[in-house]
Amino acid sequence: MARPTDPAARAPKAAAAFILKKSLISALVALVLFSLMIGVRTEAGPEGQLIYWTRFGDLAALVAAVFFGSIIVELLRQWIGPSKSISLVPESAKSAFDTAGRFFAPALLVFALLVPVIFYDQRYILDLGILVLTYIMLGWGLNIVVGLAGLLDLGYVAFYAVGAYSYALLATTFGLSFWACLPLAGILAAFWGVLLGFPVLRLRGDYLAIVTLAFGEIIRLILLNWQQVTGGPNGITGIPRPSFFGIPLTNTDDGLATRLGIEFSTTHRVVFLFYLILALALLTNWVTIRLRRLPIGRAWEALREDEVACRSLGINTTT
Repeated sequence: MARPTDPAARAPKAAAAFILKKSLISALVALVLFSLMIGVRTEAGPEGQLIYWTRFGDLAALVAAVFFGSIIVELLRQWIGPSKSISLVPESAKSAFDTAGRFFAPALLVFALLVPVIFYDQRYILDLGILVLTYIMLGWGLNIVVGLAGLLDLGYVAFYAVGAYSYALLATTFGLSFWACLPLAGILAAFWGVLLGFPVLRLRGDYLAIVTLAFGEIIRLILLNWQQVTGGPNGITGIPRPSFFGIPLTNTDDGLATRLGIEFSTTHRVVFLFYLILALALLTNWVTIRLRRLPIGRAWEALREDEVACRSLGINTTT
């Protein structure tokens, strides 16, 4: 039986004290950061004056979430840490975590597929889900540039803007359909990426970051000031609604609802967009995983780790 003075007996207590101290510090930082962002809400009054009210309950809930979340994160670090480190997680819990980890990703995918069914009557959640999936797809694409190749590209969002405005201009000016504009917008965004890549990818480090940041700012200023084409701050209006492979999602005789013999709802279009962006996000993830396993993916990782060694192996880093 270990005595209280033994290091083996004191180690779990020291680890618990460390986790508690770190969680308290994280909660204090969250309190300082979110006290004005969450705790106090301000708006312009009817006569232009500033009015405010407090939301201390929401602030307390957020701080508590940070506190307990920090504890969970530290416990997970103990669990996945080196074998010689002191772990507060029992072996039975580790096996349970291992079992749950294998089913975590499939469960999330099933939940994503059921989101339009579960929240069919909640338009805000569906719109938010579409926005989240869009930025997830953008994040997976950015992971190729920053995560695999190690290039600090600060103008990545400019290609997103080029694709979005290309779709809107093609649809409103030339009257192209949704399924024609969608691939064309991606091709045009990639074309601008190639044009920027030839002169810029010869740079490295801070120089690359500055040039790509400037490119993103140039695109933003053009979209805001070229009002005859882009509409300026008001954007482009009158963009045709998407169709289901040529079948309009409208309340007409040739609409999808009429052909299927179901009651028409404006939510049908939102659900269709949700599943479409989910499929595109999964496709992007699959392509990035496949690219990472190909020789070009290994070359990107070699470039990220050591550019000099990568060049010495005969790899053209610019290409």
